Amino acid sequence: MPVIKTQFTLRLNPSDHAKIKKIAEEENRSITNMIETLVKKEIKRYESKKGEIELTDEDISIE
Repeated sequence: MPVIKTQFTLRLNPSDHAKIKKIAEEENRSITNMIETLVKKEIKRYESKKGEIELTDEDISIE
């Protein structure tokens, strides 16, 4: 079963982009995979402090 992912545009300033690129290269990841990993890590950190974020089917719906 294929994994469904949403797409969106992300704008970064050049220095943040360059830093993420360096981190991704060091960890042998693509920039996209590195950003996804950082987002997941931040969600986990947030939820460990504030509790799990409850989502409804409407929140998850793909437009």
